[in-house]
Amino acid sequence: MQKAGVNPFSLRTVLLLVGLGSVVFVALLWMIGAGMMAGPVNDGGNHAGGRGLNGFAAFTRLLEDQGHTVRQVRTAASLDEPALLVLTPPHEADAEGLSETLDKRLRRGPTILVLPKWRAFTVPAGIPGSKAKEGWVALDGGRVPAWAEKLDTGPLDVRVRSLPKRAARWQGLGLTGRFPDPRTVQSLSSGRIVPIVRDGEGQALAGYLDQDEDSGTFPLLIVAEPDLLDNYGFARKENALLALSLVRSLTQGEDMPVLFDLTLNGHGRSANLLTLAFTPPFLAATLCLLMAALVVGWRAFLRFGTPRAPDRAIAFGKRALVANAAGLIRRTRRFHLISGPYLRRSRERIARSLAFPPFPTPDEADAAIDKVAASRAPDAPPYTAIATRLQAARKSHELLKAAQDLHALERTLIR
Repeated sequence: MQKAGVNPFSLRTVLLLVGLGSVVFVALLWMIGAGMMAGPVNDGGNHAGGRGLNGFAAFTRLLEDQGHTVRQVRTAASLDEPALLVLTPPHEADAEGLSETLDKRLRRGPTILVLPKWRAFTVPAGIPGSKAKEGWVALDGGRVPAWAEKLDTGPLDVRVRSLPKRAARWQGLGLTGRFPDPRTVQSLSSGRIVPIVRDGEGQALAGYLDQDEDSGTFPLLIVAEPDLLDNYGFARKENALLALSLVRSLTQGEDMPVLFDLTLNGHGRSANLLTLAFTPPFLAATLCLLMAALVVGWRAFLRFGTPRAPDRAIAFGKRALVANAAGLIRRTRRFHLISGPYLRRSRERIARSLAFPPFPTPDEADAAIDKVAASRAPDAPPYTAIATRLQAARKSHELLKAAQDLHALERTLIR
């Protein structure tokens, strides 16, 4: 068996390289499955990834800085999680799909529905003389979302108004503040809305959906005026404090994740195998596979001795030929067939070494060998006696003992 070449790397070095590579590979798979490798969503839309005036990136950043677990979700399955969900649908949202989502959320967790208002378009970056950056938008007046009157929770009477200077303030939850643009304020009125934030004329800007207290459903907060929570409004400290108060009132002090939906804004993605692999209940099977791979790798590193090159399937030389022949005889158990040829070859070697002339019969040759053996090895058994024992042997140990005695006598005579 030939030894392989010496490994230029130590066991610790190889273990470190394989371990780090495995951790990075698993982390990459998890990031892909969790959607962290998805492209940017700063496209000027009114969603959590938007950094324009109508986006809610500042809201997400504020909650993260306050210690909340914040995620931007892109799959419909994530909307069923028991967490605070913030929905920011665009003007073109599907009323039927949105109603279905709101109906499910009443039994899953608290929800904030922020109505869109601004007609916005992306400002092209790189125009000479323009300071516009990626994601910047220009606002072109307000527009009531058409789907507000088609929700299953009840039609919402939404209006966009221009407030006079004396009424250009909002108040609610013990706070008050100014609108970034009092000429375009969106309010709502409905028999099922319990207002908590009003403008200077007493119109509801945000309120809870009135539900039966014994129904066991979670609260739904409808924010008609998006400037209370979007980047445009977050230029004022009062709006940030109001946003935190709204979150605390919905979570009732419970530490729960805050999810910002991107599916309604066209950034959804379908689940794939990687997503399922890192999602319960399939996460348990993934962890078992990872632990099994770790055990297999550890056993490979703890293998005793250095690796050895494999032997040839068919070895070189007479030794391999003899071993194969012996193996064949052992499997067929025809031990008595080898005693005759072995005896003849031994007789020929001894006669040639002692320079005997050719004998007419084997018995005469055996008698001549006996005479020489009696003089050279008087203590050894007679040659003819050993030959008779060899020919009569039928078991392997008998045959081996007789062959060893014959070989010892032969070495004595031809020395």
